[in-house]
Amino acid sequence: MSDRLAQLSDAGVSIWLDDLSRERLNSGNLAALIRDKHVVGVTTNPTIFANALSHGDAYDEQVRELAARGADLHATVRELTTTDVRNAADLFRDIYTATNGTDGRVSIEVDPRLAKDAEKTALEAQDLWKTVDRPNIFIKIPATEEGLPAITRTLAEGISVNVTLIFSVERYRKVIEAFFAGLEQAKANGHDLRTIESVASFFVSRVDTEVDKRLDRIGTDEAKALRGEAAIANARLAYAAYEELFASERWAALKAEGANPQRPLWASTGVKDPQYSPTRYVDQLVVPNTVNTMPEKTLDAVAEHATIDGDKVTGTAGQAQEVFDKLAAVGIDISDVFRTLEDEGVEKFEKSWQELLDTVEGQLGKAKN
Repeated sequence: MSDRLAQLSDAGVSIWLDDLSRERLNSGNLAALIRDKHVVGVTTNPTIFANALSHGDAYDEQVRELAARGADLHATVRELTTTDVRNAADLFRDIYTATNGTDGRVSIEVDPRLAKDAEKTALEAQDLWKTVDRPNIFIKIPATEEGLPAITRTLAEGISVNVTLIFSVERYRKVIEAFFAGLEQAKANGHDLRTIESVASFFVSRVDTEVDKRLDRIGTDEAKALRGEAAIANARLAYAAYEELFASERWAALKAEGANPQRPLWASTGVKDPQYSPTRYVDQLVVPNTVNTMPEKTLDAVAEHATIDGDKVTGTAGQAQEVFDKLAAVGIDISDVFRTLEDEGVEKFEKSWQELLDTVEGQLGKAKN
């Protein structure tokens, strides 16, 4: 049987797992995925941690220890989540070294309730970086308008950043500008640009979910024919923007100073509509120097079913733009789609963070009784 995940890796796509838990770490599951499934990084978010802490008893012992020390709710959540990220980072350390810092990365997100506050986001990013204290982590910062200056400030401190919740190409261009500005300031601050890495997490499947819903409401044959077209077209246009901006003189000057490019990362790659191939947001977005972060279900589907057939992205911007022209023609307000998705994305992570706080609060209460 062909090793499809190896083919994906050989095509220049870094395979990251979109999940982390104490159970994965303790059971050896994550180590097995690194060994057998070509996984070279991990992404986390508030929803992932909320799920991890609400299932099983893997965190009970540490919660009891923290309760005995008198740790408050915030300190307990910080200790639980950063412990997982620190231990995962140690597991990936050899990959980090072998790839000169490109892969072997573990991402941890700032408190999503700060998404509209640049100052507090930047301070939280610095605190998380110091708390985890591993060179191979990424601090995740949402690409809200308020998040953009926080991205620049965090990079300027020499901290590697995973920019998350990117939906539109317009916002993605601003993310790259924030990245350039951050590196320029980092250089002025005396940081070695070779030690700073970044990825830009462009969300994929949620675009189809929202656009398809609107196409179904329109209900015409022309509208229905466009179902499932928007997300991949959007990602391909994003890659064209990446190629354009990283061919600029501004980037050339940074590259000459040793800077590493900010790789596009395809996120939200689990298929939501059962009518679609479970691997479409992976095998249709193969292109070198990118990352695809997948839930384990998608990782397994790729291993079993994907057709890895070379670069599917370079040179496709013209066709992708035609899709958006057709969407506009049938009445899709794509700007409203992206606004809706960003607002929902922040809201979902805030809700998950509250669920995480509620779960840990309950666990602390039990530990103290």
